[in-house]
Amino acid sequence: MAGTDGIHPAAARRPAVPARAGARQTRASLALAAAIGTAWLGIHFGAIFGWRWSLPTAPLAALLILVQAWLSTGLFIIAHDCMHGSFAPGRPRLNRLVGALCLAAYAGLSYRHLLPKHHEHHRAPGTAEDPDFHPAEPRRALPWFVRFFTGYYTHAQILRITLAAIVYLLLGATLPNIILFWAVPALLALAQLFVFGTYLPHRHHDTGFVDGHRARSNDWSRLTSLVTCFHFGAYHHEHHLSPATPWWQLPRIRAEAPARR
Repeated sequence: MAGTDGIHPAAARRPAVPARAGARQTRASLALAAAIGTAWLGIHFGAIFGWRWSLPTAPLAALLILVQAWLSTGLFIIAHDCMHGSFAPGRPRLNRLVGALCLAAYAGLSYRHLLPKHHEHHRAPGTAEDPDFHPAEPRRALPWFVRFFTGYYTHAQILRITLAAIVYLLLGATLPNIILFWAVPALLALAQLFVFGTYLPHRHHDTGFVDGHRARSNDWSRLTSLVTCFHFGAYHHEHHLSPATPWWQLPRIRAEAPARR
């Protein structure tokens, strides 16, 4: 169960971040979230309401869709930090507010619904109790992805997205623009989060895992790590070792004390 402050009790039991360090971490998180959120909103509303289709503009539209997918992944990662209380240490209301806004914008997701599911994942990663895992198919991507998708997308979410789309249509947007600049990036981001943030880190190999976190990192460059999943894939084992560390500090964790991969 999630606590009333919007952070799971397991996160609340971790040692508190010193006040000054927590304030710096909050400011940095807010600045990065503002940059990601502003870019996402600019493309979202600008493209949905202002895009005019023609053959010459099609390549630019494709590029915008890919950028928006990456930014949508960023929104989810910000919300993920909020779930761990690492976005704004010691400020549960701010974590809850930012997390809820990011998930709602990304794909009409419910922060309250996802919060306990994510901490179930951390309690028993890579087991039958892990909602992000497919115990019957620990190596095959497609059946695992189907289970992942159906586990997070709900009728309430579809209703919220539908209502938002109706409002957009009433305000003058076109259905193709809504689909291509909101639905498609959200689905691409879902695939990105699954492949780089769940499947590759937690997929079973013959070599097994180094510890009970059942998670792997990799040696990709920081740029590749950022582009693929905001460091959440390449530094996934580090995240499980230190879930109170925000996404943008995960490379520092490895640099200070190289994690076992």
